[in-house]
Amino acid sequence: MLRRTLIKLAGGLPLMSTAAHAQSYRRVRSGEAGWPTAAQWQELDAQVGGRLIAVTSPLEVCRAAPQGDACTTVFRTLKNPWAIGDSPALTQTSGWAGAWTSSPSAYAVPARDAQDVAAAVKFARAHRLRIAVKGGGHSYQGTSNAPDSLLIWTRKMDRIELHDAFVPQGCSSAPQPAVSLGAGVVWLHAYAAVTQAGRYVQGGGCTTVGVAGLIQSGGFGSFSKRYGLAAASLLEAEVVTADGAVRLANACTNSDLFWALKGGGGGSFGVITRITLKTHELPQLFGAALAGINANSDAAFKRLVERFVTFYRDSLFNPTWGESVTLRPENVLEVTMVFQGIDQERAAATWKPFLDWVRDQGSDYGFVQPAMFLHVPARSLWDAAFLKQNAPQMVLTDERPGAPATNVFWRGNLGEAGWFLHAYQSTWMPAALLADDKRPALADALFAASRRWRLALHFNKGLAGAPAEAIAAARDTATNPAAMDAFALAISAAEGPPAFAGIAGHEPDLARASANAERVTAAMAELRKLVPQPGSYVSESDYFEADWRQAFWGANYARLKAVKDKVDPDGLFFVHHGVGSEDWSSDGFTRLK
Repeated sequence: MLRRTLIKLAGGLPLMSTAAHAQSYRRVRSGEAGWPTAAQWQELDAQVGGRLIAVTSPLEVCRAAPQGDACTTVFRTLKNPWAIGDSPALTQTSGWAGAWTSSPSAYAVPARDAQDVAAAVKFARAHRLRIAVKGGGHSYQGTSNAPDSLLIWTRKMDRIELHDAFVPQGCSSAPQPAVSLGAGVVWLHAYAAVTQAGRYVQGGGCTTVGVAGLIQSGGFGSFSKRYGLAAASLLEAEVVTADGAVRLANACTNSDLFWALKGGGGGSFGVITRITLKTHELPQLFGAALAGINANSDAAFKRLVERFVTFYRDSLFNPTWGESVTLRPENVLEVTMVFQGIDQERAAATWKPFLDWVRDQGSDYGFVQPAMFLHVPARSLWDAAFLKQNAPQMVLTDERPGAPATNVFWRGNLGEAGWFLHAYQSTWMPAALLADDKRPALADALFAASRRWRLALHFNKGLAGAPAEAIAAARDTATNPAAMDAFALAISAAEGPPAFAGIAGHEPDLARASANAERVTAAMAELRKLVPQPGSYVSESDYFEADWRQAFWGANYARLKAVKDKVDPDGLFFVHHGVGSEDWSSDGFTRLK
């Protein structure tokens, strides 16, 4: 079997050809005719080394006793992203009002290698099962879970291998430093391994996000303004396609699939089992700039927004700076930005003119958080022991008994653990809006949006201002080209604590969710007056986006759909608003065309 697989990979055989679709194809649910028998599930269990799991939700104890100690423990777990990741039944988002609720699969294959994944894919195809794939489980759109499905759970595929001179199979390109990551690796562990070796790999900002899902979404991280898209660093992927074959995809072998995996969305083209990313030279320092400025009136806040937009354009619109500022209705401008390649003294000097202006305005402004600039050795930014000793205020720890000491996460991500979304919308903001003749209208729109709801500008998620080579590499991905021309991704969102219908004391507040969703929509509408056909980042976008194909991929969608029809002609892989999902019912169970 292994020899035949290697021969296929070496020969670069064509992928599955487009085939005629069955006219009324429907996947089966648990309890329906055609659902696998107990004996058939046992056969799959044997194929995957006896590791098949019949998934039971931890929330069942809450349905039985919502005020009991066991239920209290479950909801405490839902604020620990490491614990959520270690459960096949849980997802990092507990649901979205009017959209979806986290629901466990019927069975899960905790895959240890590509052959386990292949066995699961073949079984699902043979029995007409819905497939779900969970790595980190961070999908806001609910794509890493599905009721009545077979879950391919990649958590245990956590091998990390560093390369001094990697050449993708079948290519003759120059060798380059790289790192191979199993699909279950999370970014904290990837960063720690690579930086300790004196290199840098571009990934995501949240430490517990899975590497494979981020690459397939395009992948923005804190330092993307310098290093570009995470997907643009992809050199090679091992992927199991819908026919159950284990394939390599790179620029020289299965190149169309390779391109689609670079930003075409997770869960649509196959199951990635390993990725290899190029690594970059590691700067000496990474750092952060933090501040909170409060205006004493709407008029003063409007002036603050105007001043900041000009300051950003003149001083921060470059590869050194990333992350975000948040504009709040209570007239607060919150700065949570990062920098690379400079020290805290140079960072403070960069901000001095803006902060001096704020102070010079007297009582119009105050600091709800004093301006702070700090740097750390780049090798230490993801070193758990270093962080716990030197920056304990910035990280939280996995407090489960026996949890690895390396399990830390940024305190700023605590709110996302288990959250129940009320609304989430984003749009890329074109860099042309920073021009002298456009900037006043931009400031007006930002101020108007902040009257409706809080709004964040994520500068690292727009690549305008990045080095030319980073932008060029990003254009060779499936990500919406709007990202390359944007100075920031604007995000407005509303959320509540972990919530599940039917569990007393933990049910979602749907009336509040509806009201908040209206406010988010109103805030984003102010920005869309300037961006009438906005693009949106697939991983951080509106579940209800009507024109999702244009918003997520723009002109790239037609090519993505052609790749989908080639590698998965029967639509085995389905996710909400994924490539090809327009051919299916909203639940992914019935083929429409």
